[in-house]
Amino acid sequence: MKPLEGQLDAKDLRFGLVVSKFNEFVTDRLLAGALETLGKAGTAEPAIQVVLVPGAFEIPLVARRMARSGRFDAVICLGAVIRGETPHFEYISAEASRGIAQAAWESDIPVVFGVLTTENVEQALERSGSAERNRGADAVRTAIEMANLLKQMKALGVKQPARRAAGNRAGRPRSRRKR
Repeated sequence: MKPLEGQLDAKDLRFGLVVSKFNEFVTDRLLAGALETLGKAGTAEPAIQVVLVPGAFEIPLVARRMARSGRFDAVICLGAVIRGETPHFEYISAEASRGIAQAAWESDIPVVFGVLTTENVEQALERSGSAERNRGADAVRTAIEMANLLKQMKALGVKQPARRAAGNRAGRPRSRRKR
């Protein structure tokens, strides 16, 4: 039996990229790596939509909206959260990662985490530098592979789960209160 595996061919795929403007000296490099990798994988420019958001905390909302729009095969989230002298780092990195994961679960398409969470500027620059170390490029490769894998699964009849009705999250009927 041959296992299913996504390929790195993006010529027929559409991508949304959500990019934080905070720490732009890093996120610009992540975006450049992502766009270069998309181009090398065969993605046409009209199949790419980049949306800039103020910071990493804002990424999940926009990623969720893009993922649920039906316009994209994958959404790639890029940002940089660099530790400072306050607990702000923990809050932002935790909520960004939780929100990005939730966007993927709710939309049933790949929503890829390409947000750097580093101890210092040097680490952020290292992980946003050359093509082999650029986390933006790596996030694109993950998105392409996962989008292709999900297409293969769909072709085999492994479909996305049915959506539950609002108010029926636990599989129970809504309670009917008398007024």
